[in-house]
Amino acid sequence: MSAVRADELLPPIVPVETIKQISAAVESLDRDQLIWASGYLAGLAAGRAAHRAAAAAAVPAERAEPAAPWSIFYATETGNSRRVAESVAQRLRDAGFSTQLVDLRDFDPKALRRVTQAIFVVATHGLGDPPEGTEAFFKFWMGDRAPNLEQLRFAVLALGDSSYDDFCSVGRTLDARLEALGAKRVHDRVDCDVDYEEPAAAWREAVVAKLEAERSESEARQITRIGVTRDTAASASVYTRANPFPAEVMVNQRITGRGSTKDVRHIELSLEGSGLVYRPGDAIGVWPENPQPAVDDLLAVLGMSGDEEVTVGGEAQRLRDALTKRLEITQASRGFAKAYAELADAEELEAVLGSPEATAYLNARQVVDIVAEHPAKLAPQQFVDTLRKLTPRLYSVASSLDANPDEAHLTVGVIHYERFGRAHWGAASGFLAGPTQEARVYVEPNDHFKLPEDPDAPVIMIGAGTGVAPYRGFLQQRDIDGARGPSWLIFGDRTRRADFLYQIEWLRYRKEGLLSRLTVAFSRDQAEKIYVQHRIAEEAKTIYDWLERGAHVYVCGEAENMAPAVHAALVGVVRDVGGKSDDAAEEYLQAMKAAKRYQRDVY
Repeated sequence: MSAVRADELLPPIVPVETIKQISAAVESLDRDQLIWASGYLAGLAAGRAAHRAAAAAAVPAERAEPAAPWSIFYATETGNSRRVAESVAQRLRDAGFSTQLVDLRDFDPKALRRVTQAIFVVATHGLGDPPEGTEAFFKFWMGDRAPNLEQLRFAVLALGDSSYDDFCSVGRTLDARLEALGAKRVHDRVDCDVDYEEPAAAWREAVVAKLEAERSESEARQITRIGVTRDTAASASVYTRANPFPAEVMVNQRITGRGSTKDVRHIELSLEGSGLVYRPGDAIGVWPENPQPAVDDLLAVLGMSGDEEVTVGGEAQRLRDALTKRLEITQASRGFAKAYAELADAEELEAVLGSPEATAYLNARQVVDIVAEHPAKLAPQQFVDTLRKLTPRLYSVASSLDANPDEAHLTVGVIHYERFGRAHWGAASGFLAGPTQEARVYVEPNDHFKLPEDPDAPVIMIGAGTGVAPYRGFLQQRDIDGARGPSWLIFGDRTRRADFLYQIEWLRYRKEGLLSRLTVAFSRDQAEKIYVQHRIAEEAKTIYDWLERGAHVYVCGEAENMAPAVHAALVGVVRDVGGKSDDAAEEYLQAMKAAKRYQRDVY
């Protein structure tokens, strides 16, 4: 066996011009960023050394024993966990490890017994729930019949939102359960809030460094690239979440009528020149700017002008600019409230945060409300350091790219209300509904909310309010594709007169036959409240007939009340018309989920 020559391991002579380029690149980095960058570059160097060692090895490839791959599992609702998992897989491959990237929605839970090395990047959704479609995995491994996992080495990264009591509970529970089943932890779990990028990157680098340190000199270096099986055209664009496209806002039209209690906008964005592509069911990520009235109110309560200089992410800027473009002020997170309470010595606030009412208290308030209720004299930088970073908002795309080339349409419910004697706005909805001429956007693929591959398959689309948005794209696409399968829209909102979103389009599709059935539920048009779940119960026999004929069912809307009510109604349909028990009806729907015939996009 030949060895790597010693001179290959000596540091090369670096040209002066290269040194100048490196110096310029790192000039703006602070101490922590320099430390991270040094670790990152060291990791790249180790990866390239692994490649050289593999190339120099004299053992024929057919005789080499490839190392077991690291399975990178992810459970995601909004795409963040997938994005982190992809970066972990790529970083491991760069370091010379074999990887395979796996969506837990597509994974047979029992197959984990055959996995020896796994990294889990999992999000917590809703009120402590696993992401849509991954329930079977977590149910199996949290159950009493879960087998031993002594063969498994693992690490867990948890994503969540600290505004909720069940912050990162899915990741925390999984981490503890794997250990209880005998698996060996490679690295400690880290829990990430909505501004997850920096802690996730630090965890990734720490895990890779640990694995590189473990790897013996005799371990095979041959890299097997089993990996990213997702194939979406969106990845071809240079515009991503980290590098969004500045899209022109071409149309900003209110589509709720006079007398509506809601302001819903139809937004059309130009994607011309971006290279961005999407499929119906995907989402558009929008990087918002906080509305200026909200920034003005907060500055007034703080007693600051906005011209004060502060530093965010190592970058010096005006306080007003930081509050507008960099920091979250329309959502009062638990992390912010705790940090502010400590700085302000606000004992009453600390007491609330330690009580069962904490979540309700935070959900009812924005940052300005907490500052106004518990005033304190803080330095601008002190206050800025309590806030978390502004994050993008996702909107289901309400169009088909084939029907609307170089465009993406959104259906945006504007958040604007009065409370505690002051006006409140939503960050993204207030931004999009305002005078803005441009929005920074990217495509967030959603492979688990897609039209059936067979255009002749029946589809039942259930949505309430702005949850009807993706079905506009669905029908535009089916029209373009010449789909012959029957389609049924079940839509609900408050009033027919003022809240029948896209009414003219649905009626036209119904007249043309593209939409086979249209069922509506307007909750405030009569004394008793009627919602989509009531219409499902009324149409039980027909719905079950469609299910038995292979219909695909889609549910889009609010996660806390609407989605569970619709699911319960569907269980009732299968139970009552199909003559099954509750458990058998639930299994029927779970089988539909496994076959990708029951898909939900809830928020």
